[in-house]
Amino acid sequence: MQSIRSLLWIGPAESLARSGVPDAPSLDVTWVPDVPASLALPPMTLDAIVVAGNDPGPLLSAVAELKRRPRETPILARVEAHAPGESLARRDVAPMIRELLGAGVRDVLLAGPEDSPASLRAELLARIDAWRAEPRSLAAREASRDDADPVGVIGSSSAMRDVQALALRAAQSRATVLIQGETGTGKELVGRLIHARSNRRTAPYVALNCAAFPESLLESELFGYRKGAFTGADRDRPGHFALAHRGTLFLDEIGETSPALQAKLLRVLQEREVLPVGGSQPRPVDVRVIAATHRDLDEEIRAGRFREDLYYRLAVFPIRLPALRERSGDILELADHFMKKYGAEENKPGCQLSAAARRLLLSHAWPGNVRELENEIQRALALAEAGERVGPRLLSGRVTGLMEAIAQAPHAGETLRATLSSIEAWLIRRALEANSGRRAATARKLGVTREGLYKKMKRLGIAEV
Repeated sequence: MQSIRSLLWIGPAESLARSGVPDAPSLDVTWVPDVPASLALPPMTLDAIVVAGNDPGPLLSAVAELKRRPRETPILARVEAHAPGESLARRDVAPMIRELLGAGVRDVLLAGPEDSPASLRAELLARIDAWRAEPRSLAAREASRDDADPVGVIGSSSAMRDVQALALRAAQSRATVLIQGETGTGKELVGRLIHARSNRRTAPYVALNCAAFPESLLESELFGYRKGAFTGADRDRPGHFALAHRGTLFLDEIGETSPALQAKLLRVLQEREVLPVGGSQPRPVDVRVIAATHRDLDEEIRAGRFREDLYYRLAVFPIRLPALRERSGDILELADHFMKKYGAEENKPGCQLSAAARRLLLSHAWPGNVRELENEIQRALALAEAGERVGPRLLSGRVTGLMEAIAQAPHAGETLRATLSSIEAWLIRRALEANSGRRAATARKLGVTREGLYKKMKRLGIAEV
């Protein structure tokens, strides 16, 4: 027989009525309208406290009041993304979730207009049961863990500390995670960290790059197919959802999927079952989905390329990864990490970056983010000798290009204007060569108009390439 869970619900009475929670026979619910009323209650044993609402101000204030009294009871915030008669803008949901988690909420349950009371009730019960099964508190478990993560997310900047904190919070939740950030920022690394710290860590972690397959193949990769579903389907094959059963499915570049496939993904997330291509019987799956994209999904929704309802399903727990240029304090820490990593792989022990090389790394914009930095260090070590001090000579032209321009500038005694003109001319010539003399492409690369480029070439005496 299923045991009774004790729940304290704090918020408007209508939010409790809409939730369907009072209809659950396995829940013993105590309702109060606000936190002061809850503090006046006699001592009781609770499995969870739910703070409900859709206004970030009162929700955060309620959580802050509750946290003033130390307790082991986990706090869950129930946020109504679309309350009757009013609409909470999508851009307001993600910051609210981050603020609530930072304030000490254990989990956030996002209730959208498409969610039925039964589905929300089932999700609430599942989260409470997961918490009850834990032998110790979150703080105790985190303190007892080995500091060395099985997956390292490197960076001590405040921006990365925030990302790491959100990832660890996400690991303790069942919510779908959406990781957004530029290409090369390490989105899959964060996905692996969330899985490795979750209660699904002993089950499979399956990753799929949605941009790597045409739509016709992507569907069968995700959902699998039955024998005879199409030419060449000589046997049943499970999809990535089935392979990740009871584990985590990481869907990279989710923004590259078509609206038709997005509709099928939405159904899987809602119904928790997949229908293989060519199949007639859906198959239930227990999968935690972590999606990632470099695209601005708000813009994609406005352009009609991404479904808004799927966005709400994915962005229950949003995490934004900053670009490397936004956390320049992590550049040298990352560079030293890659020096150790690839120094061992390339059998080049004892190699270190020189002071000049470190200054160049700090001055570069890193449009390719962490991946570009990693490739730069790996290349330098491939050229270095064991124990060599890696200087600018071993760095690529992308990093040292400006040094070359300065070296070719006029000698001392020339005016500042003449020196800057010489450097400008060198940069334009190099861009023209890289673009085979095409002015339009060169102008786009340099961020100027074609007419502006022509005027500069005429002023600087640059001949056609």
